[in-house]
Amino acid sequence: MRLCAFADEASVDLAGQIAALKRNNISLLEIRGVDGENIKDISYEKIKEIGKALEGNGIGVWSIGSPIGKDKTDNNFAKQLDDFKRLCEYAEMLGAKRMRMFSFFSKDEGAVMDCLGRFCDVAPKSIIMCHENEKGIFGDDFESCAKIHKAFPQIKAVFDPANFVQCDVDTLRAWETLSPYINYMHIKDALADKSVVPAGCGIGNVKELIKKYRAQGGEVMTLEPHLMEFCGLKGLENGESLNHKPVFTDTNEAFDAGVKALKELLEQIGERV
Repeated sequence: MRLCAFADEASVDLAGQIAALKRNNISLLEIRGVDGENIKDISYEKIKEIGKALEGNGIGVWSIGSPIGKDKTDNNFAKQLDDFKRLCEYAEMLGAKRMRMFSFFSKDEGAVMDCLGRFCDVAPKSIIMCHENEKGIFGDDFESCAKIHKAFPQIKAVFDPANFVQCDVDTLRAWETLSPYINYMHIKDALADKSVVPAGCGIGNVKELIKKYRAQGGEVMTLEPHLMEFCGLKGLENGESLNHKPVFTDTNEAFDAGVKALKELLEQIGERV
């Protein structure tokens, strides 16, 4: 099993992200934010610099943690499409084969499918589009997610247990429906009151889901601990504050605690990282 992480939860700047990954022996990054800028707002020149720094430290980019689709379908879609095209270029520049995406803050199925179809029309074959289930978007339950994957077989799934818990969705039922489409997992856990907790401490059935993921050939998981407020979080969470149970002194401590919990969980099921 190989671990990946959203290292912007440990540090705002790239040097701090690299340090957090290296001290936790994680060699893959799902890149989302650097120096307070979301990946979609970073310049070409800076992407080149980021790529060199990561390569020089032996860190690969597993996926572009883009915010694509975390918007309204009718909110300047032309710009959203331009952002998507540019992020596909960034993926190729950084050697990433995957692009995390969402399915809009809308329950208008026709509008959602039209927008997703337009992304599919321009996506290069070298990039795997990976839809993440997320609260408040069209695909916040497994039935809606399945509609997306059946309509667009080229869009795979990123399975996030905590996001399903926060939408009152049983994660095991969701897995049964979505397992044929799952490309990788985001590791995050939550309690019934919707607060985020370390992996294995909530009701997301994370341990059982990892077993199922491995049984179907899954090899990489991205840790997204969400155990403390970090730079850019409110923009990612549609303005909401993070509801988390543990208390930490800083983001590095919270990140390391998230890694420790996941590694302990993997040890319990006999997985080596």
